[in-house]
Amino acid sequence: MKSLLYFPSIPRYLAARALGRRYPVGWLPLRLSELPEPEPPPGWVKARVRLAGVCGSDLALLFGKNSPRLSPFFSFPAVLGHEILAELDGARVVVNPLLGCRERGLEPCAACQRGEEGLCANVAEGALAPGMIGYHKDLPGGWGEMLLAQPHKLLQVPDAVPDERAVLSEPLAVALRGLRRAFGQGSSLRLPQPLLIIGAGSIGLLSLALLRALGHNGRLDVVARRPLQKELALSLGASRVYHSSGEALKDTNAHRYKPILGAPVWRGGYSAVIEAAGSASSLDEAAWAASEGGTVLLLGAASEVKHDFSAHWFSELAWFGSYTYSNQDFADALAMLDSLAGIEALVGKTFELSDWRSAITAAREKKVVKAAFAPGGRR
Repeated sequence: MKSLLYFPSIPRYLAARALGRRYPVGWLPLRLSELPEPEPPPGWVKARVRLAGVCGSDLALLFGKNSPRLSPFFSFPAVLGHEILAELDGARVVVNPLLGCRERGLEPCAACQRGEEGLCANVAEGALAPGMIGYHKDLPGGWGEMLLAQPHKLLQVPDAVPDERAVLSEPLAVALRGLRRAFGQGSSLRLPQPLLIIGAGSIGLLSLALLRALGHNGRLDVVARRPLQKELALSLGASRVYHSSGEALKDTNAHRYKPILGAPVWRGGYSAVIEAAGSASSLDEAAWAASEGGTVLLLGAASEVKHDFSAHWFSELAWFGSYTYSNQDFADALAMLDSLAGIEALVGKTFELSDWRSAITAAREKKVVKAAFAPGGRR
């Protein structure tokens, strides 16, 4: 089967970190390969991939932005791709790529016992190699024509949901999990107002769509840098769209102050901020955009950045980090797809595996919000 194989390379990793945006896509440690079709062991099934998204975490891995300290929890070389819409016995299914204690043949750890599979302590233990589908040396991800999964990890897609919406199930689960962590109040959500989302990639825009679907009817602003992102943010329910958090804060009751050195700082501002860009500048913006005693939810995949923590303690902010989801979060995200018409517009273009350089370039340069592979071609 045709697959895009990622093979780790320390020299290329160091070169990517040194060159930053100047690092050529053609130097990436990706290879279009012909691999044997995987054969499912007992209790597993084989499914054919229809669509697979290019995630910001995939780009972080490819371009040397991931922290090497996370390397024990993944295994390579691997066929990447963890945002997956597949076919099984003629039915469309989305793939929950997490491999927790149950999948690894282990007794459930404390997190898995309480239904928090995204916090599983055993992601590098048990009968399987470390990692999740899409970051796993033995279980090919969605950037290939076929994959293996256990049946309970495949959830059927409602007939009325188009492919481009269905393939967003995984990042939608990420956003839903984050909102529940930061704003959960029992079985419901406390939806703070006003709220600012910094970053209008797929996670930021899906967070916006979810908040509106969950009943947030107050001021919900977005920081977006590109015209397409601004257009999508407004179509999904943003109150206002700004080019920077400073521009947004000027439109609130916040007070701006000029320190002896450095960028301006603020008092007042937003009750809550969702940081969905994952850069040093967006982390700093989020810290000062939150009002005193406010909440910051980190959904952007920030890694090793230089950051001034003064605002954290000076304003007594509550910070929440969120990375994946539980099985229930994933199922709930899928169940919400019917009520989220319009999010399919995030999938700007689909690519064949052989055109991977164009796909990665489009995602990296933000020519689209979400690029996706169609490994077998669109049917």
